[in-house]
Amino acid sequence: MNGIPLPRLAITAGEPAGIGPELLIKLANTPVAASLVAIADRALLQRAASRCGSQITVIEDDGQPVFTAEPGLLRLHHIALPIEEVPGKPDPRNAVQVLATLAEAADGCMAGRYDAVVTAPLQKSSINDAGIRFSGHTEFFAERAHADVVMMLASPELRVALATTHLPLAAVPGAIAPAMLRRTLRLVASELRLKFGIARPRIAVLGINPHAGEGGHLGREEIETVIPVLEKLRSEGMQLLGPLPADTAFVPAMRSQYDAVLAMYHDQALPVLKSEAFDRTVNLTLGLPFIRTSVDHGTALDLAGTGQADPASLIAAARMAIALVLRQSESRGVSNE
Repeated sequence: MNGIPLPRLAITAGEPAGIGPELLIKLANTPVAASLVAIADRALLQRAASRCGSQITVIEDDGQPVFTAEPGLLRLHHIALPIEEVPGKPDPRNAVQVLATLAEAADGCMAGRYDAVVTAPLQKSSINDAGIRFSGHTEFFAERAHADVVMMLASPELRVALATTHLPLAAVPGAIAPAMLRRTLRLVASELRLKFGIARPRIAVLGINPHAGEGGHLGREEIETVIPVLEKLRSEGMQLLGPLPADTAFVPAMRSQYDAVLAMYHDQALPVLKSEAFDRTVNLTLGLPFIRTSVDHGTALDLAGTGQADPASLIAAARMAIALVLRQSESRGVSNE
């Protein structure tokens, strides 16, 4: 990279009893153009490496620039586990350590110690079982950074942002207020420009109800909320399609007409994305003052400890984080010359 330091990626191991630590070991043995800093327990990583049958070198992170990628080497910010993990059996006593790794990753990015955060999957139920209210990575980072955020999942072929994330389906219509929808669409458009270099983003907006309400016969949310918001934003120059029925928005003939989709709730669009690109899909958080990417899957407790978990999504997340760091550097006038 002609004297330019490699991006420093903070990698969190996620749920200690899940597949995250093993995925992190496999990522470390994959050629990626980054300095990987594991935020985890040292012994946990050593046990994960043994379960994977992998050779790994773990050194204390000294914060210094790195110019050459070294597969098999992990730099470490050690945060001790209270209880040794049992693969497949999350222990709520480890919840505080899991959250401490996320806090270090976020705070380190905001302080300039890391260039991006890449997160392995965690077990939300275990954290809640510890008596700590927790709804997910996205919400944690938003609160930590005091930022309005939007969850997006992206594959090479499709980008899907979510108007609401981890809500019961019954709560979705009430959560989609005009001000919230305007803010979400403006943020998605802004981030498509900044992160993906799309000068004039085209966003397809899904309806809330089947057939996008069918003219009010299947619900009036589109008429009363979604359509007025879209008309307002179109008058400001935004390129918006919709509201579209979710059952036809993803057909091949439609995809060439947009750069991203805004879905109204978690399961409205993500099954389409994951069914066709599960191993290539990356979860990223738009609106944070730092880059955060993640896998698109859970902790796979049934695979934990076997060394058989597929690291493809974590590798894709790391590579997307690298690409976003480099694009951000270029937009700030940093070149490789």
